[in-house]
Amino acid sequence: MRIPLVAANWKMNGNKAFAERFFSDFDLQAIAAQVVVCPPFPYIPLVAQVAENKERLSVGAQNLSQESSGAYTGEVSAEMLLDWNVRYVIVGHSERRSLYGETSELVARKFVAAQKAGLIPILCVGETLQEREQGRTLEVVASQLKAVGDITESDAWEGSVVAYEPVWAIGTGKTATPEEAQDVHQFIRGELGDVGNKVQILYGGSVKSANADALFAQADIDGALVGGASLDANEFAAICRAVG
Repeated sequence: MRIPLVAANWKMNGNKAFAERFFSDFDLQAIAAQVVVCPPFPYIPLVAQVAENKERLSVGAQNLSQESSGAYTGEVSAEMLLDWNVRYVIVGHSERRSLYGETSELVARKFVAAQKAGLIPILCVGETLQEREQGRTLEVVASQLKAVGDITESDAWEGSVVAYEPVWAIGTGKTATPEEAQDVHQFIRGELGDVGNKVQILYGGSVKSANADALFAQADIDGALVGGASLDANEFAAICRAVG
């Protein structure tokens, strides 16, 4: 049985006071799902301290380097994240791909670096609006998955999380219909092969408490990667309760 998972991606938002206030307002007691909070790098120690000894709350990172150490100014390695009890790390978010030119091949190397160090990668895949209108959604998603599959063993998927995030739905207020999201999630599970039924597959793309119930009712949607709505502790808690 796959455990429901909801991950908060704060992106480049907030400050120390925001993080402290968030956890003061966030009620974990009524939530059955596994919850991951991915703050900006400077606030990882604060989140790690809050998550300590809390079985259902983990700290995640928004990115990592594919390299383990060296002259890579501004980068953060998997080993450094482990020093702060980070358990999960997002790789291949659409903003990293579009704004910073990360290719699927680079994302795959980051995936491997995370797993090799003992982190759980949350691999983001998804199509742009143009690709969807061209009928290329499944082709694009398959290509992004294949880049990882080409440099890992098939059982590597079992120690990972996949997040389907249609790029056209991120931060736009638009969202795929539950049925559209389910179709892609089902496709992804099939692409993962024999271990597909063991992998948590999340939906990301303007997830809110108002649409969470309908999304999480789908057979292959195991939770969510939440962006903007994760900046409101009460709204994020409502999303977490919906999947539990």
